[in-house]
Amino acid sequence: MLNESFLSTAQLRSSVVSHAEVLGYTPRSQTSARATVNIAVNITAVDRPNLISLPEGTTFTSSIDGVTKTFRTLEEYTATDDGSGEYNFTTSTGTANIEIVEGTQRTKTFLVGDTTDGQIYVIPDNTMDTTTIKVDVYETASDAEPTDVYVNINRAVRINSTSKVYQIKEVPNGYHEIVFGDGSVLGAAPVAGNKLVVTYLSTSAEDGNGASTFIPTADLTVSVGGTDIEYPLLITTVSGSAGGSDKESISSIKQNAVIAFASQQRMVTALDYQAQILANYSEFVDDVIAWGGNQNQPPIYGRTYVSLKFIDGLTDDQKQTVKDQIVTNLTDNLAVMSIDTVFSDPTTAYLELKTFFNFDPDLTNLTVKSAQNTVSQTINSFFTTNLKRFNSVFRRSSLLTEIDKISPAILNSRTDVKVQLRVSVTAGTASDYTIFFPMRISEPLTTESVVTSSRFTYNGTTCIITNVLGSTVLRVVDLSGTTQITNIGSYTPSNGRVQLLSFNPSAVTGNELKISVIPANQSTIRPLRNYILDIDTGVSVSTAQIDYQNTLTTLTT
Repeated sequence: MLNESFLSTAQLRSSVVSHAEVLGYTPRSQTSARATVNIAVNITAVDRPNLISLPEGTTFTSSIDGVTKTFRTLEEYTATDDGSGEYNFTTSTGTANIEIVEGTQRTKTFLVGDTTDGQIYVIPDNTMDTTTIKVDVYETASDAEPTDVYVNINRAVRINSTSKVYQIKEVPNGYHEIVFGDGSVLGAAPVAGNKLVVTYLSTSAEDGNGASTFIPTADLTVSVGGTDIEYPLLITTVSGSAGGSDKESISSIKQNAVIAFASQQRMVTALDYQAQILANYSEFVDDVIAWGGNQNQPPIYGRTYVSLKFIDGLTDDQKQTVKDQIVTNLTDNLAVMSIDTVFSDPTTAYLELKTFFNFDPDLTNLTVKSAQNTVSQTINSFFTTNLKRFNSVFRRSSLLTEIDKISPAILNSRTDVKVQLRVSVTAGTASDYTIFFPMRISEPLTTESVVTSSRFTYNGTTCIITNVLGSTVLRVVDLSGTTQITNIGSYTPSNGRVQLLSFNPSAVTGNELKISVIPANQSTIRPLRNYILDIDTGVSVSTAQIDYQNTLTTLTT
């Protein structure tokens, strides 16, 4: 009971949600998968209209793993005759990319009683996507048209006693409740006698992801020359469905609620940006980091840089839509004036790990091969659990502890660490390339190269880039070690910079060159800004050395 009284120790979802709401944070409900399509109609009649409309709620079906899912539009779109009878529907901003959302539309109606009755508006549906809620208020139960439309308080910038806003909160049984103000500071509430109609989408969450072909459930009715005629909708998929997710997890609520409380509904510090974006777009964004222009490389003042790690499955168009909405709905309203928001894509720094461990077969039934595979799997699991996010630090000792715990047969272990970045290069064109690593690079060594690259073709020969032993100068050598170019650039240990000058390979596999370096501190790799640490499983290896504990070793002179 004492544990449930605190956010950090609470285990029951109802307790965690309650503590989060005290901090002003609303946990995410299930969210619908969303797809982007182009919709057109072809009308060849001579007396065709100049402008036609696609109604809100137009539905489409798609099959995902043999199961039919329904998608629909959430607003009305218009199309203009292009002169040849083709109509392409566009949004209010003029783009032809139209979003359709997975889910079944449902409606819940309430009759508002006297305020002294303690009105409660709970929607008994735990599959509801709260971002699709529409709240209409009718003057009386018999009215056909609403008199007011209420909006989510999280989307409101200024609120007074007459504002038409509502709050949504999760109740202990997992359902959601609509809450209105009292007519003072949090807006006006519906009055006795009003009819309250709540429409929303009941979603299949993650099961709605992966749809790629969409079929209209009905033709579009268009009035041509005073006669209603049905025309088929022509659908072109721009991006398949993605973004569907289950309710926000308990661990995520615990993390985000504290950050959101610190931001206090404003965007001034870097943490404020992180909090507001996660609070409003966590169905699309898995992680976010922000930093001031003064911390950028190079420094550019008057900017806040934001890097978003999107959930898997989103297309470039969907990612751009989220970025545009963040600027329109958040930074333009909550950020400091004259501070521009600039998005910077995440940069993945891959670690190359050479792991060696002493292995005593007498202490286990594992074979050497099985032990090596188990160690590799443990390393991959360590990265999935502890890294692959912003601000996640690699600590070699923590990894080695996990390896040593696998089995008593693993007597000890060590790991050599390199950090790898990938740069897109244009074969056949001489260009300069500057690569910044998220840490200091080792000073030149006399026994091995600090900087190495993946293979590429130069003048018909397979080559790599390495630094000259004991020097920061970079050169091109073939696989036999013969130098092809004596100076192709250099690296700077202090700021992690690798610079290639007039680099002109004749061929590069996938047009991507991998540059690997030995970090100055292999024990701790702390990524900066928008860097994310991952592992290159293709070059990381685990090697066992047989070490029988019951064998005596003698040294001879």
